[in-house]
Parts: sequence; C-alpha cells; structure tokens
Amino acid sequence: MNYSYWELKEWFTNIDFTIVGSGIVGLSCALELKKKHPKAKILILEKGMLPQGASTKNAGFACFGSLSELIDDLDSHTEQEVFNLVEKRWKGLQLLRKNLGDKEIDFQQNKGFELCDDQDFFSACISKKEKINQLLRPIFKQDVFSISENTFGFQKVHQQYIVNNFEGQIDTGKMAFELLNKVQKLGVKILNNISVEEFVKDQNKIHIKTSRLDFYTKKIFIATNGFASKLLNENVQPARAQVLITKPIKNLHIRGTFHLEKGYYYFRNIEDRVLFGGGRNLDFKTEETTAFGQTEIIQNELEKILKETILPNINFEIDHKWSGIMGVGNQKKAIVKELSENVFCGVRLGGMGIAIGSLVGKELADLLN
Repeated sequence: MNYSYWELKEWFTNIDFTIVGSGIVGLSCALELKKKHPKAKILILEKGMLPQGASTKNAGFACFGSLSELIDDLDSHTEQEVFNLVEKRWKGLQLLRKNLGDKEIDFQQNKGFELCDDQDFFSACISKKEKINQLLRPIFKQDVFSISENTFGFQKVHQQYIVNNFEGQIDTGKMAFELLNKVQKLGVKILNNISVEEFVKDQNKIHIKTSRLDFYTKKIFIATNGFASKLLNENVQPARAQVLITKPIKNLHIRGTFHLEKGYYYFRNIEDRVLFGGGRNLDFKTEETTAFGQTEIIQNELEKILKETILPNINFEIDHKWSGIMGVGNQKKAIVKELSENVFCGVRLGGMGIAIGSLVGKELADLLN
C-alpha cells in the first residue's frame, strides 16, 4: 500500500490504545479511556463502512429482560445472578442515557409488553410475577411487571399482556451517530473499512496486522462481540438476527416494545412503521453465522406473524430487511477481561448490547487501573 510519511506519522505512529470495533462497546471504551488519559493517542479500527455488528442493526429496545425470560434464567442461574444481570442492564441503560442524552437518542419509555400464546403459558408466568417483582424491587423501588388488557387488538394471543413498566426504546442510528460524534470531538481517530487479521505481542508492544497495513500499539482492546471468535479463543459465538420494517401505516395504533415467544420475536413502533425481528429459534444452526442475509424460513414466519397476529385486517407493505450479528455463549454474563499483557476484551453481550454496551465499554477501559 502506498502510504505517505504524513499518513503513517499521524495515524499509525506512537499509538497508545487501539480499539477493534466501533460499536457501542468500542466507542464507550474510547470515551472512558479519553476521560482517564486525555493525552493518549487512541485509534479505533472498524471493518465496515459503518459499525458492522449489531450496534446499528438492532431493534432499538432499551430492555433488560421480559418476565418469561427472567423466569427462564432462574432455571440456569441463581437469584443473585439474575438480580446482577438485571442490575447491570439497568445501570448500563442509565449510563447510555447520561452519556448521550434522551433527546439525542430519541429515548421513549412507552413500556414493554409480553404477548403469550395461550392461557397456560400466561398463567405460568403470572404465578412467578410477584417473586420476580420482589427480587427486582431493590433496583426499581416498585413493581416492574403488571398486567393489562389486549388494547392493541393483536390476534392469536392471550387477551392479557404482561407489562414491563420500565422498558423503553431508542433510535439506534441516532445513538451510534452521537457516540461517533462524541469520541471524534475528543480527538479519537476512527478508520473504517479496515479489518484486523491478527495481532502478536512483540516485546512490550502489540504488532497489529490488518487488511491494509501493519503497525504497533501499546495496548489493544477487542470489542467485536459477535465476530470475536476470529481474533479470540473465548466462549462467544455469532448469532444472526433478521429484521424487517414496514412502510408507514396510517393511524398506526401500536406504541411500545413487544415480546413474543420468550423474546425470540420482538417488534415495536418507529414513527408510523412496525419494526419486527427474530425467529432465530426456528433454525439456530443456520443463524450461528457471521454472514449477513435473510433466510426463507424466518422471513416467511415473520411475515405470517405480522399479518395474522400484529397487523390483522390492516394492509401493510414491507419496506426494508436487514440482519445483525450478536455475540452469545453458554452464559449470559459478558466477557470483560485482560487476556494477556496489554490485550483486553469486552465481548459476548448476549443480545443486550443497548442495555449493557456502555457499561461493558466502561469496564473494559477500567481494566487499565
């Protein structure tokens, strides 16, 4: 590659901290590092034109777990672990709002609603409602979950919803733009369309080999979440999520964030449109991929649920489809640690990036202390 002396000197010489990934974790890490080390030279490398993983491709749910999901978690986690998970997600959401501002990310607390397929599932959830409310009361100081009637006219579901009174929604694009804007104003350099192929320790520095050129950095922070297995040997696998959005619908009555089938399906209003995603549970194996795209089995099911359950008797058209890559593993706890001298990672957000991404980024930066 033909790089000038000026380019090499300004962008690739005397780098203190290199962050791999310009999503919510990488950018939040850069923010914290700049606060603590204002004179540090920080470089962020991003393989996509925009943040490539899930940060700009998610559904924009400011959530921390539906009732059925938390009940499910109690089968494989202790009460203290579930409490810690929710507390971390809630603290992460507050940090995101504090860092960027509610208006800037279009934060709205329109509540979350869980739709149940049948009476048995609804009754099973409601039987544990008070237990979960009690567990979470130290965090929220009041009941998180309550019940409401089917005011939105959904079909093929139980006629009562389980309501999460603290759930909200954001504009994911605005969030990413504000984060990018904030770190760049602090002097952090971001380079796009550059992939890290490997990194090796070279005495007291890290030699980074990329698709464009090689250079050295004092410390490296891996924040690539669903793509982490390409660089790290940690328990994190990619999980693709497929999403679609309708064209504007006149007099759209839906307002809030909605969960179906233990959160494997999720939808919300955005302006006059319905954004709808999920269906990974139909074909887990195929969706364990870092390749973007759609599959017929999931798209057909999304359109069927949209037509029969969410927007019955309402004409709509699909405007756009996309997918994002999450990072999941055998535990719901994120991996934030020093892997070896001068090498750190913050990955495996488990589909809760909006909730915990800011906090994971902060914890990643705090590993330097």
